[in-house]
Amino acid sequence: IGNIDAYSGPAAVYSSIGRTPGAYFKMINEQGGINGRMIKYITYDDAYSPPKTVEQARKLVESDEVDILFSPLGAPTNAAIMKYMNQKKVPHLFIASGATKFGDHKDFPWTMGFMPCYQIEGRIFAQHLLSTQPDAKVGVVYQNDDFGRDVLKGFKDGLGAKAAIIVAEHPYETSDPTIDSQIVKCKAAGATVFMSMTTPKFAAQGIKKIAELNWQPTHYIGNNASSAGSTLKAAGFEHCKGIISSAYMKDPIDASWSDDPAVKKWREFLTKYDPEADRNDLYAGIAYVVSQVMVQVLKQCGDDVSRQNVMKQAANLKDFESDMLLPGIKINTSPTDYYPVEQLQLVRFNGERYERFGPVIDGAISKA
Repeated sequence: IGNIDAYSGPAAVYSSIGRTPGAYFKMINEQGGINGRMIKYITYDDAYSPPKTVEQARKLVESDEVDILFSPLGAPTNAAIMKYMNQKKVPHLFIASGATKFGDHKDFPWTMGFMPCYQIEGRIFAQHLLSTQPDAKVGVVYQNDDFGRDVLKGFKDGLGAKAAIIVAEHPYETSDPTIDSQIVKCKAAGATVFMSMTTPKFAAQGIKKIAELNWQPTHYIGNNASSAGSTLKAAGFEHCKGIISSAYMKDPIDASWSDDPAVKKWREFLTKYDPEADRNDLYAGIAYVVSQVMVQVLKQCGDDVSRQNVMKQAANLKDFESDMLLPGIKINTSPTDYYPVEQLQLVRFNGERYERFGPVIDGAISKA
């Protein structure tokens, strides 16, 4: 099993998504493997740079001869290798991204995402905004790539005829040092709501700049950058009260989960197998869940671990539950549904932790 992650560069905060599965598979191997087979796990750094991703994917497929490329990080990086992976017919599975394009089962049958689709999240934020502040003025800062544009499309689709409430819309590049100027422009446009469609480093910058400007918009942040343990902590909890996001995982920094058996078990796993990991790292939690899903797929494969059967089983997950997912959230796939996680819950940061509110929302894009 091969993996590509950003162990350096602007998205290095996600490095546990690549590192922690190695620890999980080590535990599985110690327990006897899967159907008598051991997992060999190889992970490389691409620094969140698509040309480097291409280089590492070729190395994994052609030199290391991996059977599966598992949980590689990022929308722009994986977009750069989709065609190659499908031409080589190597399972390109459970990508650590919510880009809608990674669920295109017709044109890219060997590629499947994992995280909730960004367009679903964008639509859910729009629904909430229209129900609570229909006359708001919205400022948007988005990453100028597949990820940022995907969230923006979902948000605009959700606003529908009310899309004119967006009064400022500013992209940024991952190579930019800050998004300060974009934040200033949103405030100057009179925005009363700020939509942060960013990765963690820039989300934290945005929170700090908004505080510095003494601006107090209703602030939404996508779940990919909402970790209290990394993004909000880096920005300072005192600046984060009221931030709205969405969740599908139990956030380990949330004190309400401190006595939860699943979170305790996960922390014990980290202590034994991944001691480098931060005990409150939500991304190490995500890596743990996606590793559980990969193991389930391999169990379903039985004695046939051909690439074809791995893809067949990945597209045949029925109500798979992980104890680290929020209650009521289940993983389902089918040959025509390549979006494993399609349910989300809105959450609001109270200054110390996120509080869930409202129901679990099913935004199944494949059925939309």
